[in-house]
Amino acid sequence: MSEEPPPEPEKAARKPEARAMPEKRTGAQAAGGSSLQGFGRPSVYHAAIVIFLEFFAWGLLTTPMLTVLHETFPQHTFLMNGLIQGVKGLLSFLSAPLIGALSDVWGRKPFLIGTVFFTCFPIPLMRISPWWYFAMISVSGVFSVTFSVIFAYVADVTQEHERSTAYGWVSATFAASLVSSPAIGAYLSASYGDSLVVLVATVVALLDICFILLAVPESLPEKMRPVSWGTQISWKQADPFASLKKVGKDSAVLLICITVFLSYLPEAGQYSSFFLYLRQVIGFGSVKIAAFIAMVGILSIVAQTVFLSILMRSLGNKNTVLLGLGFQMFQLAWYGFGSQAWMMWAAGTVAAMSSITFPAVSALVSRNAESDQQGVTQGIITGIRGLCNGLGPALYGFIFYMFHVELTEMEPELNSNQAALQ
Repeated sequence: MSEEPPPEPEKAARKPEARAMPEKRTGAQAAGGSSLQGFGRPSVYHAAIVIFLEFFAWGLLTTPMLTVLHETFPQHTFLMNGLIQGVKGLLSFLSAPLIGALSDVWGRKPFLIGTVFFTCFPIPLMRISPWWYFAMISVSGVFSVTFSVIFAYVADVTQEHERSTAYGWVSATFAASLVSSPAIGAYLSASYGDSLVVLVATVVALLDICFILLAVPESLPEKMRPVSWGTQISWKQADPFASLKKVGKDSAVLLICITVFLSYLPEAGQYSSFFLYLRQVIGFGSVKIAAFIAMVGILSIVAQTVFLSILMRSLGNKNTVLLGLGFQMFQLAWYGFGSQAWMMWAAGTVAAMSSITFPAVSALVSRNAESDQQGVTQGIITGIRGLCNGLGPALYGFIFYMFHVELTEMEPELNSNQAALQ
């Protein structure tokens, strides 16, 4: 397979510095040809659709999951939620660098299929067997690293100066998937029952897998793949601990990893129990929770598409990360000291602005990584987030358990929501 000739210098010079939605980078053209199966050239659009469908499916289950969680563990709901998320996060921490390293070797598409399939595999089990559902959620943490592969995919198809905008679009797509899906899930649950919600979520997950199989082209150029599927790969090439050691020698990436850990640990704990907290302590119903998620999601889209680009150009990458961390600290304190419903809504606007942190951090990490190490580098960041997703929920669940806070009186509240929707 012959490679396409490089672009002429004068044509390359006309390339704009930034776009509203970055497309492929020139180097990715080497991955083209008959070896690619999919529609068109690899682009940020492909990555955005994959993320949207996966998290839209899970967003539909927001209300049914709260109900099933309480029905399965009525005595220690918060504690068991923390333990389930804890096991899932720990497995993600161990597997993310390995999957990222393998995607640098064998390409992104096979691992997109694997991560989406195994992440969404527990969905139909919610109505079949809740115990198996929560067990599979815990085990699925091994493959719940779609973001690391997606961000490596985006790095393959964009220039360095485009990546912060591209990462912002992908993160905004994640937020967009949560704008309507919890509300739709709550409505379907109240009107037709949880079984229909689970069915719709399963269909959306299958649609995502089919989209990857049929429409998503491989983004990693063949010349950057040291081995093929028919060749053995050594443990040295894929050892996640070797990749961690490599990062430890890079002071810049190491400091970013520490920043991610310290910032995402409290945030992960907050997210794991926040909707339970809104329901139990503040008194939000399913309708209000869905509306709250939609509001934060819409504002997050604006923050990650409009404000992120402006801040990156005016403040720079590092200062944008610092600003995002400042918003995060403010919203955590506001949620912690707030006791009224209006305070939760106001703090949600600040939480939306703090969503610029992750795409800004991902762009900063990508700048410090070689082109053939994007997968493992993004995998390490995702792995650290996975570790926080394990430690944070476990820590918060234990705190709720110590203070004897449990989820109670679910049925009257659900009945009132159903009446409100009719």
